[in-house]
Amino acid sequence: MKEEYSNILVEFFEKMSSWENGVVSDRKISLPQMHLLEVVGNHEVLRMKELSEKLGVTTGTLTVMVHRLVTKGYLVKERDSQDKRSYFVKLTEEGREEYKNHHHHHGDLIEEIVHSLGEREAHRFFQNLKAIQEIM
Repeated sequence: MKEEYSNILVEFFEKMSSWENGVVSDRKISLPQMHLLEVVGNHEVLRMKELSEKLGVTTGTLTVMVHRLVTKGYLVKERDSQDKRSYFVKLTEEGREEYKNHHHHHGDLIEEIVHSLGEREAHRFFQNLKAIQEIM
C-alpha cells in the first residue's frame, strides 16, 4: 500500500507541476518566479525573511529571484524605515496583473475539481490538502 500511495503522490505532483508549467509557458516569467508573485499577492506586502520562509528557499536564492522580478517590473523592494537591515517586497501594477492572471487559472482548476468531485468531496479534498500542508 505504501508503494501505491507513493506512486499516487509522485504522479499527482508531476501532473500539477505540468499543469502549472503549461499555465506560465506563454508568460515571460518562470514557474518559481510566478509562485513568488502568488505568495506576495496573497499577502500584499512581505518582509524578505517572511517570504523566504513561505517559499522554503534561502535568503540568498530569494535575493536573486527578487532582483530579477524587480528588473522585470513585477516587484518593488523597499527598505524598512524601522529596521534598516530589513526589506519589504510588494507587487507593482504589472505584478498585480500577472498575479491576477495566474490566480484566475487556479480558480478555473478549482471549478474543475469541484465539478468532477462534487462540492462535498472537493471540500474534503481541500481540507485534507490543508492537513497535509500542516505536517510538512
